[in-house]
Amino acid sequence: MATAAAAASLGLLVTSCRPVWSHNQCGWDWQTAGNALKIRPRVATLVCTRAAADTHLTTAHPAEDASAAPAPAAPQLCTYGGRNALWLASELQRLLTCQKNPGNGLVLTRGQWSWDVQEKQHYQLHGTMQFCNISTQFELFVPELSGKLQLLSSNSLDSVKGTVQISPQHPGGKPPKREDGYWRSYITRAGESTAIEVVVDVHATGEKSLAELQAVQVELEYISYGPHGRTAHSQYVILPLQYSAISEAVIWHNRVEKIGTVLPISTHLLSHLDDPLQVVNMYALPHAKTGDVIAIGETPLAIMQGRFRHPKGVHPGILAKLACRLFHPTSSLATACGMQALIDISGKLRVVMAVVFAVIARLVGIRGMFYRLAGAQARLIDDVTGTLPPYDQYITLGPVRVQETVDALKAKTGCEVAVVDVNDLRKVQILAASNGVDHKALTSALLDNPAGNADEQTPLVLVRSLGVTKGG
Repeated sequence: MATAAAAASLGLLVTSCRPVWSHNQCGWDWQTAGNALKIRPRVATLVCTRAAADTHLTTAHPAEDASAAPAPAAPQLCTYGGRNALWLASELQRLLTCQKNPGNGLVLTRGQWSWDVQEKQHYQLHGTMQFCNISTQFELFVPELSGKLQLLSSNSLDSVKGTVQISPQHPGGKPPKREDGYWRSYITRAGESTAIEVVVDVHATGEKSLAELQAVQVELEYISYGPHGRTAHSQYVILPLQYSAISEAVIWHNRVEKIGTVLPISTHLLSHLDDPLQVVNMYALPHAKTGDVIAIGETPLAIMQGRFRHPKGVHPGILAKLACRLFHPTSSLATACGMQALIDISGKLRVVMAVVFAVIARLVGIRGMFYRLAGAQARLIDDVTGTLPPYDQYITLGPVRVQETVDALKAKTGCEVAVVDVNDLRKVQILAASNGVDHKALTSALLDNPAGNADEQTPLVLVRSLGVTKGG
């Protein structure tokens, strides 16, 4: 683990990661194959195995009762404190599950970030991102790169200005950084990578304070140039800036007679920087007791896994434009981009077969056939407006390796864990649950959607007094 953490701290890219999942007595573990970090002249390569839930899940505390829970650290450390180094070391692997051949073979990770200056009128954040050539045989060029910011606040931004600066961090320092900020074209060889440093500065003038600033959205636009031609791509990074103190005084809600009570738990605005274990440790465990169930929303988990795409980078084909017309207007698959996001995951052939059989089934009165045949992601994709800002401008995919995630979280926290999809129409879908969860009781407790479907920012719900099986 020390090798992986060192690589992350040095800004070196994990370019050759082989995901291997294996049980141990603690649930899941991260091991570094051969403990070898091989550095070639133009690339740093780390061969590793990683945790099943795409999380290192290395620190936790047993959930026995609220008084025994550890004193929580500052919530900001959950995102920027460096505890997420191993989680982010496998970011590339998670990005590759979002679509086939992203960036025409040239992928830009969202990377590791730190919040270095936090003053009343000045914030500064540093990020190290990686260009990864995932091609096995072609060189790909990065001839152009630029960035811009979108600030989100609960008040006017008239006196607030933000800037973004991008500097190359190429292996060996060649070509060197230009002081005028000009990006010099760079070639990434097959299977290799290069890093960039991104510095975000936000200033307030006059008497204006930055306390009301909620988040920064960083958009990096780049050109991928090579045998495929010249194509434009973007990567987006959401950086939360507003954190509330974790309150010890909470209000439990009575939901269902003889079933239990629930506690919706507020968090900061989650992002790809947040390790699910650290979020659970930070916000849920201080209130948890033995036998409680921690319900995690499927969309927040997907966001932490980095599984969100801006429609700007989704390019609908004829199949997507035709197939989306078969769905109810409120469906997330009723737009060309929403449907294309599914095609990018499931493949054209599977979607075509699902459409054909769904049309035939509908003629004989059978509905829902498309979702059964197109894969689990078909039900889980949220199109734009499907979640809170700034993610309301993105297509959010469903989470991956959900069962492994809940099993690992239970092993590390001592609580029962479930990943759920709940809406205001009294529909509850349990995507995965640890073996001690009573599915019927959990469904009843969540029918009224205690987490809400608007901007409540409560991705966790603690459910108490459910019927837990003997194995829990």
